[in-house]
Amino acid sequence: MNLDIETENKGNILLVDDIPENLQLLSDLLIKLGYIVRSVTSGRMALKTVKVKRPDVILLDIKMPEMDGYQVCQALKADEDLRNIPVIFISALDDVFDKVTAFNSGGVDYITKPFQIEEVVARLENQLTIQRQQRLLEQEVTNRRQTEEVLYQSRALLASVLNSSLDGIAAMQAVRKPETGDIEDFRCLVVNPVISRVFQRNREDMIGKLVLKKFLTHIEPELFDKFVEVVETGEPLERDFYYPSGDSSWYHFVAVKLGDGFAITIRDITARKQIEIALQDANKKLEELANLDGLTQVANRRCFNNRLQKEWQGLAQEQETLSLILFDIDAFKRYNDYYGHLAGDDCLLKIAQAVYQFIRHKDLNRPIDLVARYGGEEFVVLLPNTNLAGAIKVASRIQAVIHDLQIPHTASHVRDIVTVSLGIASVIPTLEVKPDKLIADADKALYDAKQQGRDRYAYYQ
Repeated sequence: MNLDIETENKGNILLVDDIPENLQLLSDLLIKLGYIVRSVTSGRMALKTVKVKRPDVILLDIKMPEMDGYQVCQALKADEDLRNIPVIFISALDDVFDKVTAFNSGGVDYITKPFQIEEVVARLENQLTIQRQQRLLEQEVTNRRQTEEVLYQSRALLASVLNSSLDGIAAMQAVRKPETGDIEDFRCLVVNPVISRVFQRNREDMIGKLVLKKFLTHIEPELFDKFVEVVETGEPLERDFYYPSGDSSWYHFVAVKLGDGFAITIRDITARKQIEIALQDANKKLEELANLDGLTQVANRRCFNNRLQKEWQGLAQEQETLSLILFDIDAFKRYNDYYGHLAGDDCLLKIAQAVYQFIRHKDLNRPIDLVARYGGEEFVVLLPNTNLAGAIKVASRIQAVIHDLQIPHTASHVRDIVTVSLGIASVIPTLEVKPDKLIADADKALYDAKQQGRDRYAYYQ
């Protein structure tokens, strides 16, 4: 065997032998091989030495005065701090009894004198390797315990977050068809108390169960496909949904991909949604008020102008006809002078509402038509997708409706009831011409109707 001198510290060795020559010989050999060696000549000295500095391996002679090797080994094994130090007996005793006694005393190996240094080194290295492996194993056990502790703390923290969160939190695992790999449902892995309360289910009834698809069939079945898209594409999904549960009814959720499934957080937004709905209703009412004539309760001129612009542009693209009826009450100044302004206001209201009810009548099926007060005693009726012949029919009916009201007008020089004069215009809009042209044409027709004796309609050609 080639015993090269090495400077590497291979291990700390304690030699125990009552014969100094043996100690010197073995010590020199081991030091040359790179071991750190200490030597003592008695068992008692050995026990004191290991307490000062713990060796990696003890090479222990059996036959020593006062305290033999067996007793030293037994003393070491009885000490909680020293019992794991491996002891290799080196002795001239070669009987089986001696070897059995050595192992029963706690020895891990036995070398018979005279020894070969190669054998000593091999047995030393074997024990040192075992020692290193034990240290690595102990470190691994320590690391595992630390990891388990961190994991336990993480789980405890997660459970605390889940249980104390004001939001609903859940995790779902995809359940796929074996034949195609398509997602057929989701298994509930994690669910916190908020979600279980919302769904009015015990957590135990949800965890591990296929509950999502069945639940969504009662709310919004197409949501299931949306969750499948989250898993398959990785794109998150965020939206509001309506689900009455106790005092709550509106929720907002965010779903994100998590492994082969998704995690979802759900927040109760009922209070916010109620405010939003109230604001929408308020804005709608404000818009209606802004577009409504306060006296007659039909559309005002502002609403008419906006609607005329919109219809003009739309019908110009479609190349469809737009018609307009402009009418006013005959001899209305005389009516006010004779009956008073309050009666005049009431007359305007009755006429506006009568025309409005006629235009909105279900038999006409004309929800797109608009009745508006144009100003004073003047009104307009906007008729999209209506040609001149259709507009004339409407004007004739309006005249009849107002006759049917039989509102007395003693001061009128036309008839003894309230009457109206109507001007009709019809055109296919173009973007090169402004919609004011249609109003001007209807106004000319209205002028003609008045010139012809009032209580009639005329149309612009």
